[in-house]
Amino acid sequence: MTSPQTDLPAPPGPRRVNARALLLGDRIDTAGLERSDMISATPLAFHAGTNGFVALYRFGVAVMTGLSPLEEDEVLGQVKLRVSGPHEHVDDESVTLEISPEFEDKISPGSAIAIKDLSAPRLLVVADALAKSVSLGRDEREVNAVFDVIEPFAAALARTGRPPWKRRSMLKLIGQALLVQHRVSGRVAVEEKPDVLWDRPDLERLYVRLEDEYELKERAETLKRKLDTIVETARTLTEVIDADRTTRLEATIVILIVAEILLTIGQIIFWRH
Repeated sequence: MTSPQTDLPAPPGPRRVNARALLLGDRIDTAGLERSDMISATPLAFHAGTNGFVALYRFGVAVMTGLSPLEEDEVLGQVKLRVSGPHEHVDDESVTLEISPEFEDKISPGSAIAIKDLSAPRLLVVADALAKSVSLGRDEREVNAVFDVIEPFAAALARTGRPPWKRRSMLKLIGQALLVQHRVSGRVAVEEKPDVLWDRPDLERLYVRLEDEYELKERAETLKRKLDTIVETARTLTEVIDADRTTRLEATIVILIVAEILLTIGQIIFWRH
């Protein structure tokens, strides 16, 4: 007789959770939100929901991992009260995390992030990359919009040889470019690594892979080059407008002087007769 074969349980597959970054506004005020179960102070990170994790970045981004839609809505309802300069259109970026002790920290071909566990340091590294990526996405869109506005001015100058008369529009473009430049270099600080790597240098490789996956350095450098081009172009057009105005003003003064001389000569001739 043959003994009956017993089916062995299939090995458990990797656990999957979603991580989602939302750019809610210009800034999130995290002062006073510290709590006993806080994981990190900068960014402010804490556990939420059943098995979830939230990281709040002062440059306006909230990253939520492992939360259900209802839990996300509950967190966002509280966080939005702290958002200054809220955006009508909320930019977001999502990624799937595959967790298994057998994995090495890497990016899978399907754009999923494979990590060994859901430890707080690993989640902070992933959240940092997502937050920077979604913020860069908004800045890229704003800079491209400025390019679309400034191109007609340059085209008109090339076609007619005359500068546009809208000096105020040029100054607005310079202001928009400077705001994006300040946000990229000051608040977001794409080139800076997350603070957690000081305590966990073994996660440096994971961060480098995420940095390469989202092309953070390349996008930031491209953005800065575009910003420099916008500022330089707008400044040049403004200087051309000012020079043209100065020329017109000088011509007007000369005309007035000549008119006054002719009027004086006419009066002299009139009184002699």
